[in-house]
Amino acid sequence: MRRLPTVMGAILLTLGWLGIAAAQNYPARPVTMIVPFPAGGATDTLARFLGERMRAILGQPVIIENVAGAAGSLGVGRAVRSPADGYTLSIGTSTTHMLTGGLYALQFDLLKDLEPVIQIGSEPLLIVGKKSLPADDL
Repeated sequence: MRRLPTVMGAILLTLGWLGIAAAQNYPARPVTMIVPFPAGGATDTLARFLGERMRAILGQPVIIENVAGAAGSLGVGRAVRSPADGYTLSIGTSTTHMLTGGLYALQFDLLKDLEPVIQIGSEPLLIVGKKSLPADDL
C-alpha cells in the first residue's frame, strides 16, 4: 500500500515532464492573415502594416491572403474552415464579421465560429440629410 502513492507520483511526474517536452513555441511557422477584400484597400493596407509589426515581434512571416467576394463572406468562410491552431487569422470590418450573418444565409455562424482577438480601430458612421430637412434627430 505504501508503494502506491510513490508509483502514482512517479507516473504523474513523468506525464507532466512529457507534456512540457512536447510543447512547441508559438509560432513555429508562418501565420496567415486573411483579408476579405481585394488588395489595395484600407483593410488590406492595415493588414500589411500590422503584418510587418507582427513579423518583427513573432519572428515569423505574416502572409496576407486576400480572399474577396460575396460581401466578405468568402474570406471569412475561409478563416472559419481553417484549423483552430492560431496560424490563420482574419481581419475585417463589422460588415464582414457581423452584419453579413444577418443579411445572408451563411454556411457558418459568425458568433459561434469566430472569436474576437482585438479591436484595431473604429470608424464613425453618420446619417445625414439635406439642410432643409425639417427633422433634427432620428
